[in-house]
Amino acid sequence: MDSNMLSPKPKQAYQPMVAIVGRPNVGKSTLFNRLVGGREAVTASIPGTTRDRLSGSVEVDEQSFTLVDTGGLSPPPQELLKDKIRMQVEMAIESADLLIFLLDGDAGLNPVDKEIALWLRKQKKPLITVVNKIDNLKRELSSAEFYHLGLGEPLLISAYHNIGIHDLLEKTISLLPTCALPTTESNIPKIAILGRTNVGKSMLMNSILGEERAIVDNIAGTTRDALDTQFIFRDQTLSIIDTAGIRRRGQIKQGIERYSVLRSIRAIHRCDVAIMIMDATELSTAQDSHVFGLAVEAFKGVIAVVNKWDLIDDPDGSKREQAFWTVKQAFHFMPYVPVAFTSGLTGDGITELLNLVLEVHQERQLVTPHGQLQRVLKDAMAAQLPASTGTRKVSIGGIEQVDTNPPTFVLAVNDARIHFSYRRYLENRIREAFDFKYTHLRIVFKRKRT
Repeated sequence: MDSNMLSPKPKQAYQPMVAIVGRPNVGKSTLFNRLVGGREAVTASIPGTTRDRLSGSVEVDEQSFTLVDTGGLSPPPQELLKDKIRMQVEMAIESADLLIFLLDGDAGLNPVDKEIALWLRKQKKPLITVVNKIDNLKRELSSAEFYHLGLGEPLLISAYHNIGIHDLLEKTISLLPTCALPTTESNIPKIAILGRTNVGKSMLMNSILGEERAIVDNIAGTTRDALDTQFIFRDQTLSIIDTAGIRRRGQIKQGIERYSVLRSIRAIHRCDVAIMIMDATELSTAQDSHVFGLAVEAFKGVIAVVNKWDLIDDPDGSKREQAFWTVKQAFHFMPYVPVAFTSGLTGDGITELLNLVLEVHQERQLVTPHGQLQRVLKDAMAAQLPASTGTRKVSIGGIEQVDTNPPTFVLAVNDARIHFSYRRYLENRIREAFDFKYTHLRIVFKRKRT
């Protein structure tokens, strides 16, 4: 392992969250796709995260934020439409730093819009009122009716035609909280405990923070209702990101817990290693897969944890092996993810889990020797060349590691349309050469100037 470290640009300590809210069919998903659709981090084809994607990263100059499309957060269909929208907005306000209230300039002002606006005016949350589908003079003139909402001057955009998007981004950045650059505390590995309700997150965390480990400090987190707890393991300070619903479940409004994925999104973006907790009696549900996918999209370290293993009668270890392969099969799109077995009740497996956390975090700091990295690329291309794109032969001019946590590699190419299978092939060759066993690698193909 090379001890020389890269010197990348300073990163934000955390990403603010911006939520798009509004009634159905006003263009929330179109705006979401317009803002994040072209980004490398959200274009990967990962099962469970494409058709119902909830979040993506948006970068403007040197600042970035997490954009949340609340269009996929509707409560059960038996609830009234206005109740669906009310719940959607409530969840966004609880989790986001800034709201984009999106309206339909084609359909005009709607009674439901007025009800949302009435409720929004009572909140203490930065807000941008945006009228979408303004792509001709008639609609622009008609948009004056939206002043009746009492939310100030609305921005006029057309997400589909890319009109007004630059102004929206400028205003968004101006209203976001200032993101302090990392301090020395940012070098402390941050762990997010994720998972569905009733999988034992709280008990597992209490087991991790047991009396046998020294609690260092309680530090106010970056969310309104989050707390980071530092502790020491093997002379190493670690920090657990305690999101709402893990330690303070009683303070969460009834019904809100079903939308815990929003809190998971924020925790994922702040953490270095995400611990995904599953119930030993109910492995790998669709929601598990979805939250896993969010962590993969954010290029975080991930550990799959089968909790409540004390409930399983397994004298010969056969059920443990079966559960291991069940998890591996369910999340086959990230085969590098390690699997741990724990019991928050008895404390079994906690030490092994924390050892894994340190190993994953250390691996994410690895810097590859430049010369050896070039040889790995040449050997990989000698064994298998990338497929041509149409009549054009694909040429790869070189590779460079540009960042750590996650390890990030940029390849200079004459055509960035590299087939997914070849991307995976090169990633696997890098993994084998430098012993990347557990962490996600970011592979970026950048078109070289001609």
